[in-house]
Amino acid sequence: MTDSNTYVPPKVWTWVQPNGGAFASINRPIAGPTHDKVLPVGRHPLQLYSLGTPNGVKVTILLEELLALGHTGAEYDAWLINIRNGDQFGSGFVAVNPNSKIPALLDRSGPKPIRVFESGSILLYLAEKFGAFLPKDPADRTEALNWLFWQMGSAPYLGGGFGHFYAYAPFKIEYAIDRFAMEVKRELDVLDRHLSDNEYLAAGQFTIADMAVFPWYGGLVKGWLYGASEFLSVGEYKHVQRWADLVYSRPAVKRGRMVNRITGEPSEQLPERHEASDFDTKTQDKLKGATS
Repeated sequence: MTDSNTYVPPKVWTWVQPNGGAFASINRPIAGPTHDKVLPVGRHPLQLYSLGTPNGVKVTILLEELLALGHTGAEYDAWLINIRNGDQFGSGFVAVNPNSKIPALLDRSGPKPIRVFESGSILLYLAEKFGAFLPKDPADRTEALNWLFWQMGSAPYLGGGFGHFYAYAPFKIEYAIDRFAMEVKRELDVLDRHLSDNEYLAAGQFTIADMAVFPWYGGLVKGWLYGASEFLSVGEYKHVQRWADLVYSRPAVKRGRMVNRITGEPSEQLPERHEASDFDTKTQDKLKGATS
């Protein structure tokens, strides 16, 4: 690897291993499985294979919100896919998501299992399946989808762009950090201006748009991502802060953030979720206490 100021791209790029960075051991330029591994299947209609990252949390928030509304068909088993260990490249996971990214969902409630991958697709699928958290009015529905797809298009600048170069790259590149910091702050300003006269992102109600945006941009202003709060001056975005606090006040959101989490406060980590009671009995602090 050469210094960023002297690097000249070759005529044809070739994969050099290792290339450095926090995820160097699992990044590769080809798709498909690296090993055979059958995915576990629980007893509930919905089987979720995920990790408690912002993208994974979107789906567990929705599932917990659906259960809180009384949709018993939304009961789910949440299985841990540890991406740092390469679990996403197991043959079973690749069969559910050929893109090898979490989260991935298998709906086994019908005669033939339905696979759903990409977090935005999963949110839309579940909202339509249960008729919840997506407005019926065409204008309101479209506005919710506007913000859902805004998040899907914007978050790579925050995660794969800013987050990578600020927190995970093997060395700091001023141009890359400045480029993506500028874009993230522009996105925060987009949200802040919109939320200055809107309680939620769409239709004056809590929707899948809020569930998609909150783990990324709400998490950023609450100091959960990349240790970058001071660097990005997130306190400037008062309306995003207000909205993030509002969303986080919901008990189902708090539960959703715990599922498949393997970092942070042990009492807030629930590596797998199979029953509602798991939140009381199987968080990491309690699992450690049972084995000590």
